[in-house]
This record gives sequence, structure tokens and C-alpha cells, in this order.
Amino acid sequence: MFLPKNEAAITDTRASEQARREGYARIEAWVTEAIPAEIRRGVIVSVQEVQCGDPECAPIDTAIAILFPSGGKGMLGIPLESKDVSKEALLDVFPTPQVLTAWSRGEDAEWPPMDDDDDENDAAYRPSLRFAIGTRVKCRVGPDPVTGWAPGRVVQLWYREPSWPSNSWAPYKIELDDGRNIFAPGDVDQIIREA
Repeated sequence: MFLPKNEAAITDTRASEQARREGYARIEAWVTEAIPAEIRRGVIVSVQEVQCGDPECAPIDTAIAILFPSGGKGMLGIPLESKDVSKEALLDVFPTPQVLTAWSRGEDAEWPPMDDDDDENDAAYRPSLRFAIGTRVKCRVGPDPVTGWAPGRVVQLWYREPSWPSNSWAPYKIELDDGRNIFAPGDVDQIIREA
């Protein structure tokens, strides 16, 4: 059956919206399941996609807010569309039980912590990253999944710019072989891979 051009566009838009809603529901269920049972009661999980106009970041991030009955809250993001978020990608960036417990009590707990101190307590909160400084990587720099990659090396872990909000971070700063410096907004294969 042949659909007129605008009807086809409407059908595509509806299918895209349905995939987004299904992604939101799946992520909300995984987040709820990952919160320790003793602090899960009354938690509200909100998922939405946020578009980024900066060519150095993922075009769409999935933002997740966790709201506790105490008034405590926390946020995390995944640099993928909601339909593409896997449970593994979510759990790779998920806060530790200590951070979730602090949020549940209404306390501020930065996730992930940006303090560069080597204090044992800070190290317990910091998620492990796949690549060390100096590792050769390929980074997603364009929309094409085949040709949109550039080689470089990791030059900094837990990068942030002074103009970013206090809880914003990027796992890696990368110096590309062409001399540009970029950041990887997430530690997932869809954004950064070993070269």
C-alpha cells in the first residue's frame, strides 16, 4: 500500500514516539529494580531525552531523575536515545548504593564525584572506567555509524569544563590525531572504543 508523503511521515513519527515511550518504560523499570529494596519505596523515576546542539556531544542524551520521598534527588545521563539504552549501559553509569542512600536521606551526593583527592571514601564512589590515560581509542564524532569515527588517545579522566553545572562531567577527554580535543560524554561503545 502506498501512503502519501505526509501520511508516511506521520506514521514514522508515531512509530518513533512509540519506541521512545517503550524505552522510557524499560529504563524506569531497570532503575527501580537497581535501587536497593530498603530505599525503593515511594521513589519516582523520570526519564526523558535531551537534545544537544554541541557537535562535541551525543546528539541525544537520555536523562534520568530519581526522586525520593524525603525530597532527595539525583540525576544521571546516558549519551544514547532511550530506545538504544541497554540494561548494561544503564548499570555502567548507575550510582553506587552509598550515593543512592545519601540521596534517599535528602543529602547531596555528587555522581560521579569530581573531587580529585585520592581519599579512600571518594574512590569508593567513583565508577571504574574502561580506558586509562594514554589508551588509543576511536571516538564517535559524526552521525554516520560507519564513517563518523576519529582516532585519538585519552588524555584525561573525569573531565569537566568550568562553565558546566557542578554535577556535569565527562568520563574522558580525548586528543584526536588531527589535533582537536573533544570529550566523550559516556563510557559506552557507541561513543568511545578501543582503537
